[in-house]
Amino acid sequence: MTTTATLILPPASRRFSHAAGFWVLALVFLTEMAFCAVPTPLYAIYQQRDGFPTIVLTVIFAAYAVGVMLSLYLAGHVSDWLGRRRVILASVLINLLAAMLFLLWNDVTGLIVARFISGLGIGILTATATAHLSELGIAAGHTAGRPAIVSTFANLGGIALGPLVAGLIATSTSQPLAVPYVLFGVLFIVEGILLALVPETIERRDRRPGYRPQRIAVPATARGAYWAAATAAFGAFAVFGTFSGLSSTFLVGILGEHSHLLAGLAPFIVFMAAAAAQVLTARVRMRPQIGLAVALAAIGLVGVGLSALTDSLALFLLGGGVAGAGIGILFRGALATTASVAAPERRGEALAGIFLIAYAGMTVPPLLTAAALAVWPAVAVLVGLSALAIVLVVVGGSRMLRR
Repeated sequence: MTTTATLILPPASRRFSHAAGFWVLALVFLTEMAFCAVPTPLYAIYQQRDGFPTIVLTVIFAAYAVGVMLSLYLAGHVSDWLGRRRVILASVLINLLAAMLFLLWNDVTGLIVARFISGLGIGILTATATAHLSELGIAAGHTAGRPAIVSTFANLGGIALGPLVAGLIATSTSQPLAVPYVLFGVLFIVEGILLALVPETIERRDRRPGYRPQRIAVPATARGAYWAAATAAFGAFAVFGTFSGLSSTFLVGILGEHSHLLAGLAPFIVFMAAAAAQVLTARVRMRPQIGLAVALAAIGLVGVGLSALTDSLALFLLGGGVAGAGIGILFRGALATTASVAAPERRGEALAGIFLIAYAGMTVPPLLTAAALAVWPAVAVLVGLSALAIVLVVVGGSRMLRR
């Protein structure tokens, strides 16, 4: 998202104060991020019902990441002149459409389309909501670090809560493929109404600049540091994507665990650990952060690999949590590194490049992993994937430390 000057507008009549609007927006942000992860524990049910192979399951998941990348590239910056609230409201409506598609068109083709549309909504949400929270926080007089902490929890914490909620619903209802989407559809309608009352923080331009897609800028004077951060972001999202798309496959194929609640609990642990670690280390200096991130990620991924060799569910969950904590810190370090080496007027474009590379990490490795599962045993694939992720994390982290 391109950095521009903003105008903090006073709340209009019949609108929330900036302080109340801040928390309404945080709730909307968390709900949308939770929704994007709702299908995670439900994939096994779809797969059992329709009998499609794991590679198709991964294509369904990857459609989401492709939607995010496309939306981020084409529209991730339009709130700079359309206004934050309008763009976020559009993302709510897009995800409401996705929820309806999950309900009404839930064969393989419908799942791919629904995931893609959900990705489009999330692509225009993340950067816009983060900027809007920051601006509302300033207007409300919040302490400097609060918007960043709330944004972090809404983002990763939301992704953590979605699978857990869906897993709980799947174990307690006879319609696990309908009830979660009805629930989130209702939430989107209610929160869309509340969102319309949140103050705007950007003055809408009567004369808009000529449209162009979001530029991806690599700082010419700091390419080494930039690509080190990009490598770390790619590795971080490769781990996130694999746990989101294939954790239930590994739980069934290696550990013989068929619990839908457990399929939601595994990604919950990974993403909640990532969110908590980011919050807890927010005031630690950058170099110690990166070192801690690499150590935690490597130790956790070793634990995940060993869980496959020892058939240990506890080690799989514990390793995932430790790795998630490291990955969360590492990704924040990648963003901070990018922001520090980019020129202020090109910072938004440089960050857009990191996000696009990160979501490529969420797409390509899980697809390759699914293809590998068709050829090699699940144990060998999980061990190999853990080893590859360790290499990416260590290389990216160590290069950031050197830069």
